[in-house]
Amino acid sequence: MTLVTKKEEALFQSRLTRHVDELRWLYMELYDNGDMFAELCDNLHRFAEERSNPLKKRDLQREADPTRYKSNELTGMMLYIDNFAGDLKGLRKKLSYIEQTGVNMLHLMPFLDIVPGRSDGGYAVADFRAVCPDLGSMEDLEKLAAACHKKVVNLCMDFVMNHTSQDHE
Repeated sequence: MTLVTKKEEALFQSRLTRHVDELRWLYMELYDNGDMFAELCDNLHRFAEERSNPLKKRDLQREADPTRYKSNELTGMMLYIDNFAGDLKGLRKKLSYIEQTGVNMLHLMPFLDIVPGRSDGGYAVADFRAVCPDLGSMEDLEKLAAACHKKVVNLCMDFVMNHTSQDHE
């Protein structure tokens, strides 16, 4: 875990203050659970603290240009890992090719752990904290993310709460 400076703490609090009312409204509209909203805010704080320094630097650059996502400089590619590269390790090996094509945002289609035989195309997630074993491990995903960050390729995934298997905790 990286150490948090007073400036980083103030920046997090400023961001939270700026967005907390909307975030609370959206959360409470869905779940109506103030205790869980407080836990969400605590987790957001912890996740912000745990971000690496290069990612914190990227966050500041993005915040300085809030319309960056509208630019023509973003080129995305959606892919199924198994069809494109076999698994997460294979995808990591193909990052140079992806970079050569000008792609700087990868949207990975379902790759989280599913219940065999009841996968619903990968959308009946059995565990949001585990990669489908056929595609690799969480460690492989972390290595892919680190390699993407070094190449300034954004990594995106679906995280849809109603795409959850009844087997999820």
